[in-house]
Amino acid sequence: MSVHPDRLVFHAKGEPRRNARYVLYWMQSAQRPWDNAALDYAVTRANELGLPLLVVFGLMSDYPEANVRHYRFMLEGLSQTASHLKRHGIGFRLRSGSPPAVAAAFAAYAALVVSDGAYLRHTRAWREQLARDAGCPVVEVDSELVVPVRRASDKREFAARTIRPKLHRQVDEFLQEQPQPTITVAWNEQTDLEADASLYRRDSKPNDHVTEADLADVQALCARLPLDTSVHEVSRLFSGGPEHARSRFEAFLDDRFVHYSDHRNQPHTDDSSGMSMHLQFGQVSPLRLLLEAKKHLDSCGGSLKEQYEDFFEELLVRRELAYNYCFYEPNYDSYDALPGWAKQTLSAHAHDERKPLYSLEELRASQTEDEYWNAANTEMRETGYMHNYMRMYWGKQIILWSPTPEEAFSRVLYLNNRFFLDGRNPASYANCAWIFGLHDRPWTEREVFGKVRIMVPAGLKRKCNMPAYLEKVDRLSRFIHETSA
Repeated sequence: MSVHPDRLVFHAKGEPRRNARYVLYWMQSAQRPWDNAALDYAVTRANELGLPLLVVFGLMSDYPEANVRHYRFMLEGLSQTASHLKRHGIGFRLRSGSPPAVAAAFAAYAALVVSDGAYLRHTRAWREQLARDAGCPVVEVDSELVVPVRRASDKREFAARTIRPKLHRQVDEFLQEQPQPTITVAWNEQTDLEADASLYRRDSKPNDHVTEADLADVQALCARLPLDTSVHEVSRLFSGGPEHARSRFEAFLDDRFVHYSDHRNQPHTDDSSGMSMHLQFGQVSPLRLLLEAKKHLDSCGGSLKEQYEDFFEELLVRRELAYNYCFYEPNYDSYDALPGWAKQTLSAHAHDERKPLYSLEELRASQTEDEYWNAANTEMRETGYMHNYMRMYWGKQIILWSPTPEEAFSRVLYLNNRFFLDGRNPASYANCAWIFGLHDRPWTEREVFGKVRIMVPAGLKRKCNMPAYLEKVDRLSRFIHETSA
């Protein structure tokens, strides 16, 4: 079997259901038709059982903290994925409802259920719920990490320096090309699925019904769904989908990878990979990104070794440290989960003078005395993206301008989850907590911050081309407003 056994988690064991109509893959975190270990495992099991494969996606219009910006990007990707699966003989069904409830309805006719990786509280609870309701074996495949989270470490790691050697020792075992199996028994699109009858009862509202056919017009689907539209979508700048992720990463390697080490902390440039939003929705595999970066390194005769090592550090060590945090820390989105030293030093300085203080609304509107911060916040609010170096500075200043560190944490998380396309995922939660000391060490003690690391405007002026960054954000903001008028 091509899928590494350490990627598999058996939530409900037993023999496959007899007289089943298909193998079911409940797609959620890995929304892509290739480089997908969960899909590969599902295809392999379907072939072993001589059954077709059905992929199901449960769409809820009130996903926690999601708005039309997130839905548009995600649905654009699902449209590409559904089309690819259909062309390759795999069934795809998009249905409205609670994801585990949708999966359970279709599981009633499945030999077994395969799900992709879950790393957050609610997604892990959903898989446990499905295991109770499915009535057949349920297998989770750790699909979103290079080294599976349970294999990398069995505990919450303290910092990058503690998880790095563990990942380095194991990565070669997983950083390999994986053959993609082909389905043997093609899906019959004329199949009548009784599961729909249990999902769409007579008292359901017709407008709540969503099917895969609706993916033909994502804009119309977003308009029909009862979504939060107070944050505008950004498809004019960033289009979702596995195909867009692949072409965007190819352009990064061909045109910008050579500048990665020099420019990754230069916010006026666009020399980062831009993959975080695609990783958030599982539209690209981190394993594929590292493999392609390694191929590019080899094709250049090793001349880009520094760039590859920096990219490797970010995508493997830093990202998988974040997933480790959220997997082993149930309160990953709480101030209480911060390291003890950080909470202690912030508490000791909780009554230091904070001047000025800004309201949450003033922060949302980029109405502060700091033009650099205003530009960064505007980039986030208008585009759904912010250069990572500015993202750190942005969060640090919110500590300075909030009445308490706890309130600052709440504000950072709220703005992060609401506006960033890559918000609401483990890497993003850990990045927010890093602002307050997570995975860091004590520094020289200062007012307000205590021993938590600070970032100041003078540092930006010294290290970055800030006039060029201000010009870049102004240009982006004008483009958004002109094209939406």
